[in-house]
Amino acid sequence: MKRVANIFIVASALATTSASAQSSATLYGLVDLGFVRESGGPMGASANKLSSGVSSGSRLGFRGTEDLGGGLAAIYMLEMGIYADTGALTQGGLAWGRQSVVGLQSTFGSVILGRQYTPVANIQTETDPFFTGLAGDSANMISAGGAGGNNRMDNTVRYAYASPNGFTADAVYGFGEAPGSSLPKRQYGGAVGYVSGSVYVKLGYHNVNDAQGIPAEITFLGAKYDFGVAIAHFNYVVNKGSAVFGIVNKDSRDVMVGVSVPYGPGRFMASYIQKDDKTAADSDANQVAFGYLYYLSKRTNLYYSIARIDNSKIAGTTTSFYRVGNATEQGLGSRAFNFGMRHIF
Repeated sequence: MKRVANIFIVASALATTSASAQSSATLYGLVDLGFVRESGGPMGASANKLSSGVSSGSRLGFRGTEDLGGGLAAIYMLEMGIYADTGALTQGGLAWGRQSVVGLQSTFGSVILGRQYTPVANIQTETDPFFTGLAGDSANMISAGGAGGNNRMDNTVRYAYASPNGFTADAVYGFGEAPGSSLPKRQYGGAVGYVSGSVYVKLGYHNVNDAQGIPAEITFLGAKYDFGVAIAHFNYVVNKGSAVFGIVNKDSRDVMVGVSVPYGPGRFMASYIQKDDKTAADSDANQVAFGYLYYLSKRTNLYYSIARIDNSKIAGTTTSFYRVGNATEQGLGSRAFNFGMRHIF
């Protein structure tokens, strides 16, 4: 659950009622701390750390709705990211850097305004066995499509709809807000799919311009199927200029295959990612990852994960290339393992 896309964690709610409408406000959050061992850095560098947000970014949020009548409701959410190990804010110090939105929802869908996730980022989280967290985070090698590879976008108008029979649609537009031109920093994208029972399949697209108006784009197919004894996960991504932690993939094809297997009060996870660089540099790489979640309760779990990235095909490889990170950190080098605890409230 790195982000956790637009799945919100609700633990306690305060409801008030008037003669004409109902409203609710919910305080929620998550605290995640774990030990991280990183190695394979420059000149063989390694590091031992106590890190916040290894499995899922630590956070504090407020979420609410107001019934406006006739099936229409107002919705809002303010969510900040926290480094639980130091108390500082994540997302570059933004006060509400995870999400800050307001909107309207009805049976015809939702219109939401503000800082929120790209459609591609939602697909990525929902189809990654590691939920884009832990050492096995698929975002170590596969971009979320937003500006600089970011999984969130600012100044955004979103329309989202999920039909009762499982079909979904999602469209976003992010204003660049540059004086005199609509092109610099503009973003737009969308997704369509089918989610019902054991089946999940979505196709997403995102296009983002840099400060000079030069576009990058990503097309993202995400799927998973629940066989009961195990869940199969799959991604196929066509990347044209989008980035992973500042590393621009001018032309690549990225494939992720994974599995998650319920076992006892938890589940095992594994994935393999292959990045096929189509440029003359031929900077191919791959990642192998394993992990386990152990649930002490519905709200508290322990976790363990280990991953390795093979950058050996990249000429003059340094840690400026793909690194094993986690839900919050980029990582130091090509190998990492972590274990820790997450509590949801």
